[in-house]
Amino acid sequence: MELIKDLPEIFEEFAEQRKNSFLAIKQLKENGVPIVGVFCTYLPQEIPAAMGAGVVGLCSTSDETIPDAEMDLPRNLCPLIKSSYGFAKTDKCPFFYFSDLVVGETTCDGKKKMYEYLADFKPVYVMELPNKQSEDGYEMYRREIIRFQKVLEEKFGVTITEEQIRHATKIRNQERVALKNLYGLMKLDPAPMLGMDLLNVLTGAQFKFNKEASAEELEAIAERIQAEYEEGKHLEKRPRILVTGSPIHGAASKVVKAIEDNGGVVVVFENCGGVKSVDELVDESNPDIYEALAKRYLNIGCSCMAPNPHRFTLLRELIKEYKVDAVVDVALQACHTYNVESIGVKRLVTEEFHLPFMSLEADYSSSDIGQLNTRMAAFIEML
Repeated sequence: MELIKDLPEIFEEFAEQRKNSFLAIKQLKENGVPIVGVFCTYLPQEIPAAMGAGVVGLCSTSDETIPDAEMDLPRNLCPLIKSSYGFAKTDKCPFFYFSDLVVGETTCDGKKKMYEYLADFKPVYVMELPNKQSEDGYEMYRREIIRFQKVLEEKFGVTITEEQIRHATKIRNQERVALKNLYGLMKLDPAPMLGMDLLNVLTGAQFKFNKEASAEELEAIAERIQAEYEEGKHLEKRPRILVTGSPIHGAASKVVKAIEDNGGVVVVFENCGGVKSVDELVDESNPDIYEALAKRYLNIGCSCMAPNPHRFTLLRELIKEYKVDAVVDVALQACHTYNVESIGVKRLVTEEFHLPFMSLEADYSSSDIGQLNTRMAAFIEML
Protein backbone atom coordinates (compact mmCIF):
# COMPACT_ATOMS: atom_id res chain seq x y z
CA MET A 1 0.00 0.00 0.00
CA GLU A 2 1.43 3.37 -1.00
CA LEU A 3 0.95 6.25 1.41
CA ILE A 4 1.08 9.70 -0.17
CA LYS A 5 0.04 11.63 2.96
CA ASP A 6 2.53 13.19 5.37
CA LEU A 7 3.21 11.17 8.51
CA PRO A 8 1.68 13.80 10.85
CA GLU A 9 -1.55 13.59 8.85
CA ILE A 10 -1.49 9.78 9.04
CA PHE A 11 -0.92 9.87 12.82
CA GLU A 12 -3.82 12.31 13.20
CA GLU A 13 -6.12 10.03 11.22
CA PHE A 14 -5.29 7.13 13.53
CA ALA A 15 -5.96 9.41 16.53
CA GLU A 16 -9.44 10.06 15.12
CA GLN A 17 -10.04 6.45 14.03
CA ARG A 18 -12.37 5.59 16.91
CA LYS A 19 -14.72 8.43 15.93
CA ASN A 20 -14.33 7.72 12.22
CA SER A 21 -15.35 4.10 12.75
CA PHE A 22 -18.77 5.07 14.17
CA LEU A 23 -20.11 5.29 10.61
CA ALA A 24 -18.29 2.09 9.63
CA ILE A 25 -19.94 0.11 12.43
CA LYS A 26 -23.34 1.55 11.43
CA GLN A 27 -22.73 0.41 7.86
CA LEU A 28 -21.80 -3.09 9.01
CA LYS A 29 -24.97 -3.26 11.06
CA GLU A 30 -27.12 -2.10 8.12
CA ASN A 31 -25.50 -4.79 5.96
CA GLY A 32 -26.61 -7.48 8.39
CA VAL A 33 -23.16 -8.11 9.92
CA PRO A 34 -23.43 -9.20 13.58
CA ILE A 35 -21.60 -6.90 16.01
CA VAL A 36 -19.84 -8.23 19.10
CA GLY A 37 -18.67 -5.69 21.68
CA VAL A 38 -15.71 -6.70 23.83
CA PHE A 39 -13.81 -5.24 26.78
CA CYS A 40 -10.49 -7.00 27.21
CA THR A 41 -7.44 -8.21 25.30
CA TYR A 42 -7.86 -11.63 26.95
CA LEU A 43 -10.90 -12.32 24.78
CA PRO A 44 -9.97 -14.37 21.67
CA GLN A 45 -11.42 -12.18 18.92
CA GLU A 46 -10.64 -14.91 16.38
CA ILE A 47 -13.83 -16.75 17.43
CA PRO A 48 -16.39 -14.02 16.58
CA ALA A 49 -14.23 -12.93 13.62
CA ALA A 50 -14.44 -16.51 12.29
CA MET A 51 -18.20 -16.17 11.87
CA GLY A 52 -17.78 -12.85 10.07
CA ALA A 53 -18.80 -10.64 12.99
CA GLY A 54 -17.57 -7.11 13.48
CA VAL A 55 -15.63 -7.03 16.75
CA VAL A 56 -15.30 -3.69 18.54
CA GLY A 57 -13.76 -2.57 21.83
CA LEU A 58 -16.19 -1.05 24.34
CA CYS A 59 -13.85 0.25 27.04
CA SER A 60 -14.36 3.99 27.24
CA THR A 61 -11.63 6.45 28.17
CA SER A 62 -13.48 9.71 28.78
CA ASP A 63 -14.91 11.26 31.94
CA GLU A 64 -17.96 12.54 30.03
CA THR A 65 -20.42 9.97 31.39
CA ILE A 66 -18.79 9.20 34.74
CA PRO A 67 -21.29 11.39 36.68
CA ASP A 68 -24.12 9.33 35.16
CA ALA A 69 -22.35 6.11 36.10
CA GLU A 70 -21.78 7.30 39.67
CA MET A 71 -25.56 7.46 40.16
CA ASP A 72 -25.40 3.64 40.21
CA LEU A 73 -21.74 2.77 40.87
CA PRO A 74 -19.34 3.76 43.68
CA ARG A 75 -17.33 6.94 43.13
CA ASN A 76 -14.11 5.21 44.20
CA LEU A 77 -14.33 2.71 41.34
CA CYS A 78 -11.92 2.48 38.40
CA PRO A 79 -12.64 5.27 35.85
CA LEU A 80 -12.51 2.81 32.95
CA ILE A 81 -15.35 0.80 34.50
CA LYS A 82 -17.43 3.89 35.30
CA SER A 83 -16.87 5.42 31.88
CA SER A 84 -17.78 2.21 30.06
CA TYR A 85 -20.94 1.75 32.11
CA GLY A 86 -21.84 5.42 31.77
CA PHE A 87 -21.66 5.35 27.98
CA ALA A 88 -23.88 2.26 27.94
CA LYS A 89 -26.38 3.76 30.37
CA THR A 90 -26.67 7.06 28.51
CA ASP A 91 -26.65 5.41 25.07
CA LYS A 92 -23.88 7.78 23.96
CA CYS A 93 -21.58 5.06 22.59
CA PRO A 94 -22.42 3.96 19.02
CA PHE A 95 -20.35 0.80 19.47
CA PHE A 96 -22.45 -0.28 22.43
CA TYR A 97 -25.66 0.80 20.71
CA PHE A 98 -24.98 -1.35 17.64
CA SER A 99 -23.62 -4.39 19.53
CA ASP A 100 -25.79 -7.49 19.31
CA LEU A 101 -23.86 -9.15 22.12
CA VAL A 102 -21.54 -7.71 24.76
CA VAL A 103 -18.80 -10.04 26.00
CA GLY A 104 -17.04 -9.47 29.30
CA GLU A 105 -14.41 -11.43 31.18
CA THR A 106 -13.55 -11.99 34.83
CA THR A 107 -10.29 -10.02 34.92
CA CYS A 108 -11.49 -7.60 37.58
CA ASP A 109 -13.99 -7.75 40.44
CA GLY A 110 -15.30 -4.28 39.63
CA LYS A 111 -15.97 -5.19 36.01
CA LYS A 112 -17.58 -8.48 37.01
CA LYS A 113 -20.15 -6.67 39.15
CA MET A 114 -20.62 -3.93 36.56
CA TYR A 115 -21.54 -6.54 33.95
CA GLU A 116 -24.55 -7.51 36.08
CA TYR A 117 -26.01 -4.02 35.63
CA LEU A 118 -24.84 -3.79 32.02
CA ALA A 119 -27.15 -6.70 31.27
CA ASP A 120 -30.08 -4.34 31.88
CA PHE A 121 -29.21 -2.65 28.57
CA LYS A 122 -27.83 -5.42 26.33
CA PRO A 123 -27.37 -9.20 26.17
CA VAL A 124 -24.15 -9.89 28.08
CA TYR A 125 -22.01 -13.02 28.15
CA VAL A 126 -19.13 -13.25 30.63
CA MET A 127 -16.15 -15.52 29.99
CA GLU A 128 -14.55 -17.16 33.01
CA LEU A 129 -10.83 -16.39 33.09
CA PRO A 130 -8.40 -18.48 35.17
CA ASN A 131 -6.32 -16.51 37.67
CA LYS A 132 -3.18 -18.53 37.00
CA GLN A 133 -1.04 -19.23 33.93
CA SER A 134 -0.67 -22.98 34.36
CA GLU A 135 -1.54 -26.19 32.52
CA ASP A 136 -4.79 -26.38 34.47
CA GLY A 137 -5.47 -22.75 33.59
CA TYR A 138 -4.82 -23.33 29.90
CA GLU A 139 -7.16 -26.31 29.86
CA MET A 140 -9.87 -24.37 31.69
CA TYR A 141 -9.64 -21.47 29.24
CA ARG A 142 -9.62 -23.86 26.28
CA ARG A 143 -12.98 -25.19 27.48
CA GLU A 144 -14.22 -21.65 28.03
CA ILE A 145 -13.32 -20.65 24.46
CA ILE A 146 -15.28 -23.62 23.11
CA ARG A 147 -18.21 -22.66 25.36
CA PHE A 148 -18.02 -19.10 24.00
CA GLN A 149 -18.11 -20.43 20.44
CA LYS A 150 -21.26 -22.40 21.19
CA VAL A 151 -22.90 -19.28 22.66
CA LEU A 152 -22.18 -17.40 19.43
CA GLU A 153 -23.45 -20.26 17.27
CA GLU A 154 -26.71 -20.50 19.21
CA LYS A 155 -27.35 -16.76 19.38
CA PHE A 156 -26.61 -16.01 15.74
CA GLY A 157 -27.75 -19.31 14.20
CA VAL A 158 -24.40 -20.12 12.59
CA THR A 159 -21.81 -22.88 12.57
CA ILE A 160 -18.21 -21.83 13.19
CA THR A 161 -15.76 -24.27 11.61
CA GLU A 162 -12.15 -24.92 12.54
CA GLU A 163 -11.15 -23.77 9.06
CA GLN A 164 -12.83 -20.42 9.69
CA ILE A 165 -11.09 -20.06 13.06
CA ARG A 166 -7.70 -20.85 11.55
CA HIS A 167 -8.28 -18.31 8.77
CA ALA A 168 -9.22 -15.63 11.32
CA THR A 169 -6.15 -16.59 13.37
CA LYS A 170 -3.87 -16.15 10.38
CA ILE A 171 -5.26 -12.69 9.66
CA ARG A 172 -4.96 -11.58 13.30
CA ASN A 173 -1.38 -12.86 13.42
CA GLN A 174 -0.57 -10.82 10.33
CA GLU A 175 -1.84 -7.70 12.04
CA ARG A 176 0.14 -8.51 15.20
CA VAL A 177 3.34 -8.89 13.17
CA ALA A 178 2.67 -5.55 11.46
CA LEU A 179 2.12 -3.85 14.81
CA LYS A 180 5.30 -5.40 16.24
CA ASN A 181 7.29 -4.19 13.24
CA LEU A 182 5.88 -0.70 13.70
CA TYR A 183 6.49 -0.25 17.42
CA GLY A 184 9.82 -2.05 17.03
CA LEU A 185 11.08 1.02 15.15
CA MET A 186 11.22 2.79 18.50
CA LYS A 187 14.34 0.75 19.26
CA LEU A 188 16.12 3.25 17.03
CA ASP A 189 18.03 5.92 18.92
CA PRO A 190 17.19 8.80 18.54
CA ALA A 191 13.53 7.78 18.36
CA PRO A 192 11.85 8.12 14.95
CA MET A 193 8.61 9.62 16.34
CA LEU A 194 6.86 10.67 19.51
CA GLY A 195 5.35 8.05 21.74
CA MET A 196 2.01 9.84 21.47
CA ASP A 197 2.01 9.25 17.71
CA LEU A 198 2.75 5.58 18.29
CA LEU A 199 0.00 5.34 20.93
CA ASN A 200 -2.50 6.88 18.52
CA VAL A 201 -1.64 4.26 15.89
CA LEU A 202 -1.83 1.37 18.37
CA THR A 203 -5.19 2.62 19.62
CA GLY A 204 -6.60 3.48 16.21
CA ALA A 205 -5.67 0.08 14.77
CA GLN A 206 -8.09 -1.52 17.24
CA PHE A 207 -10.95 0.20 15.40
CA LYS A 208 -9.99 -0.93 11.90
CA PHE A 209 -12.53 -3.63 11.05
CA ASN A 210 -10.79 -4.91 7.91
CA LYS A 211 -7.79 -6.54 9.57
CA GLU A 212 -6.10 -7.59 6.33
CA ALA A 213 -6.15 -4.01 5.06
CA SER A 214 -5.06 -2.78 8.50
CA ALA A 215 -1.97 -5.01 8.42
CA GLU A 216 -1.03 -3.70 4.97
CA GLU A 217 -1.48 -0.11 6.10
CA LEU A 218 0.62 -0.62 9.22
CA GLU A 219 3.41 -2.23 7.18
CA ALA A 220 3.38 0.71 4.77
CA ILE A 221 3.57 3.19 7.65
CA ALA A 222 6.51 1.33 9.17
CA GLU A 223 8.35 1.35 5.83
CA ARG A 224 7.67 5.07 5.47
CA ILE A 225 8.98 5.86 8.96
CA GLN A 226 12.10 3.74 8.35
CA ALA A 227 12.79 5.49 5.04
CA GLU A 228 12.40 8.96 6.53
CA TYR A 229 14.62 7.98 9.46
CA GLU A 230 17.37 6.99 7.06
CA GLU A 231 16.98 10.45 5.49
CA GLY A 232 17.69 11.99 8.90
CA LYS A 233 14.08 12.80 9.83
CA HIS A 234 13.73 11.87 13.49
CA LEU A 235 13.55 13.37 16.97
CA GLU A 236 16.51 14.91 18.71
CA LYS A 237 18.10 12.82 21.44
CA ARG A 238 15.75 12.58 24.43
CA PRO A 239 15.53 10.47 27.62
CA ARG A 240 13.88 7.18 26.66
CA ILE A 241 10.92 6.16 28.84
CA LEU A 242 9.06 2.87 29.15
CA VAL A 243 5.45 3.22 30.33
CA THR A 244 3.80 0.23 31.99
CA GLY A 245 0.60 -0.52 33.91
CA SER A 246 -3.09 0.15 33.28
CA PRO A 247 -4.52 1.21 29.91
CA ILE A 248 -3.64 4.85 29.15
CA HIS A 249 -5.69 5.59 26.05
CA GLY A 250 -7.95 8.61 25.78
CA ALA A 251 -8.00 10.87 28.83
CA ALA A 252 -5.27 8.85 30.58
CA SER A 253 -2.85 9.64 27.74
CA LYS A 254 -2.23 12.86 29.66
CA VAL A 255 0.64 10.92 31.26
CA VAL A 256 2.33 10.42 27.89
CA LYS A 257 1.78 14.07 27.00
CA ALA A 258 3.33 15.18 30.28
CA ILE A 259 6.40 13.03 29.64
CA GLU A 260 6.91 14.32 26.13
CA ASP A 261 6.00 17.96 26.82
CA ASN A 262 8.77 17.95 29.41
CA GLY A 263 11.53 16.59 27.21
CA GLY A 264 11.22 12.81 27.31
CA VAL A 265 9.98 10.33 24.72
CA VAL A 266 7.95 7.18 25.40
CA VAL A 267 9.69 4.54 23.31
CA VAL A 268 7.58 1.56 24.38
CA PHE A 269 4.21 0.89 26.00
CA GLU A 270 3.98 -2.28 28.06
CA ASN A 271 0.47 -1.29 29.18
CA CYS A 272 -2.76 -3.08 28.35
CA GLY A 273 -3.40 -2.23 24.72
CA GLY A 274 0.31 -1.85 24.06
CA VAL A 275 3.11 -4.34 23.49
CA LYS A 276 1.79 -7.02 25.85
CA SER A 277 -1.42 -7.25 23.83
CA VAL A 278 0.31 -8.26 20.59
CA ASP A 279 3.71 -9.60 21.67
CA GLU A 280 2.88 -13.28 21.30
CA LEU A 281 1.37 -14.86 18.20
CA VAL A 282 -1.11 -17.72 18.14
CA ASP A 283 0.74 -20.93 17.25
CA GLU A 284 -0.85 -21.75 13.89
CA SER A 285 1.01 -25.09 13.72
CA ASN A 286 -0.74 -26.43 16.83
CA PRO A 287 -3.18 -29.18 15.72
CA ASP A 288 -5.51 -28.07 18.54
CA ILE A 289 -6.49 -24.51 17.61
CA TYR A 290 -8.39 -24.03 20.88
CA GLU A 291 -5.31 -24.92 22.90
CA ALA A 292 -3.24 -22.54 20.77
CA LEU A 293 -5.71 -19.70 21.40
CA ALA A 294 -5.94 -20.46 25.13
CA LYS A 295 -2.17 -20.40 25.60
CA ARG A 296 -1.62 -17.27 23.53
CA TYR A 297 -4.29 -15.23 25.31
CA LEU A 298 -3.69 -16.54 28.81
CA ASN A 299 0.03 -15.68 28.49
CA ILE A 300 -0.77 -11.95 28.44
CA GLY A 301 0.99 -10.49 31.47
CA CYS A 302 -1.90 -8.67 33.14
CA SER A 303 -1.81 -8.01 36.88
CA CYS A 304 -5.02 -10.02 37.31
CA MET A 305 -2.78 -13.10 37.09
CA ALA A 306 -1.26 -14.36 40.33
CA PRO A 307 1.62 -14.91 40.02
CA ASN A 308 2.30 -12.87 36.89
CA PRO A 309 5.72 -13.93 35.55
CA HIS A 310 4.99 -13.05 31.90
CA ARG A 311 4.77 -9.32 32.69
CA PHE A 312 8.18 -9.27 34.34
CA THR A 313 9.79 -11.39 31.63
CA LEU A 314 8.48 -8.98 28.99
CA LEU A 315 9.58 -5.94 31.00
CA ARG A 316 13.13 -7.27 31.19
CA GLU A 317 13.21 -7.80 27.43
CA LEU A 318 11.77 -4.36 26.66
CA ILE A 319 14.11 -2.48 29.00
CA LYS A 320 17.10 -4.04 27.25
CA GLU A 321 15.87 -3.92 23.65
CA TYR A 322 14.61 -0.34 23.76
CA LYS A 323 17.61 1.03 25.70
CA VAL A 324 15.33 2.52 28.31
CA ASP A 325 16.55 5.34 30.59
CA ALA A 326 13.63 5.18 33.06
CA VAL A 327 10.29 3.49 33.74
CA VAL A 328 6.94 5.09 34.59
CA ASP A 329 4.30 2.79 36.08
CA VAL A 330 0.71 4.04 35.74
CA ALA A 331 -2.25 2.61 37.64
CA LEU A 332 -5.76 3.85 37.10
CA GLN A 333 -7.56 4.94 40.24
CA ALA A 334 -8.77 1.91 42.22
CA CYS A 335 -7.00 -0.54 39.89
CA HIS A 336 -5.87 -2.54 42.88
CA THR A 337 -3.97 -5.34 41.16
CA TYR A 338 -1.75 -2.93 39.23
CA ASN A 339 -1.29 -0.78 42.34
CA VAL A 340 -0.22 -3.82 44.39
CA GLU A 341 2.07 -5.10 41.63
CA SER A 342 3.83 -1.73 41.37
CA ILE A 343 6.27 -2.63 44.15
CA GLY A 344 7.41 -5.67 42.16
CA VAL A 345 7.96 -3.52 39.08
CA LYS A 346 9.90 -1.00 41.15
CA ARG A 347 12.18 -3.69 42.52
CA LEU A 348 12.87 -5.03 39.04
CA VAL A 349 13.63 -1.57 37.61
CA THR A 350 15.69 -0.15 40.48
CA GLU A 351 17.43 -3.23 41.88
CA GLU A 352 17.98 -5.32 38.76
CA PHE A 353 18.53 -2.55 36.19
CA HIS A 354 19.43 0.38 38.49
CA LEU A 355 17.17 2.72 36.56
CA PRO A 356 15.00 5.62 37.78
CA PHE A 357 11.39 4.66 38.47
CA MET A 358 8.16 6.58 39.01
CA SER A 359 4.74 5.23 39.96
CA LEU A 360 1.58 7.28 39.76
CA GLU A 361 -2.17 6.87 39.97
CA ALA A 362 -4.38 8.52 37.37
CA ASP A 363 -8.03 9.01 36.52
CA TYR A 364 -9.78 10.58 33.53
CA SER A 365 -10.08 14.11 34.90
CA SER A 366 -7.91 17.05 33.85
CA SER A 367 -7.63 18.47 37.36
CA ASP A 368 -4.21 16.91 38.02
CA ILE A 369 -2.49 17.94 34.77
CA GLY A 370 -0.55 20.79 36.42
CA GLN A 371 0.72 18.55 39.22
CA LEU A 372 1.50 15.83 36.71
CA ASN A 373 3.59 18.21 34.61
CA THR A 374 5.49 19.42 37.67
CA ARG A 375 6.34 15.88 38.75
CA MET A 376 7.30 14.80 35.26
CA ALA A 377 9.46 17.86 34.61
CA ALA A 378 11.47 17.10 37.77
CA PHE A 379 11.73 13.42 36.84
CA ILE A 380 12.92 14.12 33.28
CA GLU A 381 15.37 16.77 34.47
CA MET A 382 16.90 14.21 36.82
CA LEU A 383 17.58 11.97 33.82
